[in-house]
Amino acid sequence: MIRENLNTVQEAIKKSCGAAGRQPGDVTLVAVSKTKPLSDLREAYEAGVRDFGENKVQELTDKIPELPSDIRWHMIGHLQRNKVKYIVGKVSMIHSVDSLRLAEEISREAVRKDTAVDILIEVNVAAEESKYGITPAEAPDLVEKIAALPGIKVCGLMTIAPYTENPEENRPFFRKLKQLSVDIQEKNIDNVNMSVLSMGMTGDYSVAIEEGATCVRVGTGIFGERQLH
Repeated sequence: MIRENLNTVQEAIKKSCGAAGRQPGDVTLVAVSKTKPLSDLREAYEAGVRDFGENKVQELTDKIPELPSDIRWHMIGHLQRNKVKYIVGKVSMIHSVDSLRLAEEISREAVRKDTAVDILIEVNVAAEESKYGITPAEAPDLVEKIAALPGIKVCGLMTIAPYTENPEENRPFFRKLKQLSVDIQEKNIDNVNMSVLSMGMTGDYSVAIEEGATCVRVGTGIFGERQLH
């Protein structure tokens, strides 16, 4: 079932890339595996998935030792400062950096472990009160401050668009994030590269790709409806 779902998602990614004049290889598919059992992740792995996204630090650290070491783990959920030490050096990217204080904690831990952490700045483009992330207006300044910290590489931006039945409603938010990344890139800030645009989930990733997403986070579309626990 997971393999079939994955094929469907990959075909949709190809189609969206084609519509936007882009190469499918330019888009990383992150399989959002939160709350999913290890057997589901193994099945996705066997089908070729190497990028997995988790929301909770505890679940992430429990799963890492149980699965193949060539998996690239993505921390996509809200990250508390006191949990940073558990994932630095273990994840390939943190998508959800939304404050200078969090970035400082990541930097401290990275220096301590003599490593560099790839991060994305989370922007709340739709200004939803229920979501984390900074405003688009705050982003350039925060990027500049974080870029000065040791042990951190600012690789781009991330947003979580509103849940909607009609993905077209999210197109303006995706377009705005893309424009913001272009504006920040043009500032030529040291240690900042806006190559990653993490936006689009199961319901709207096709639209996100058309608007420039380089990373889509798909859970339900691959694993089926999520289990609540």
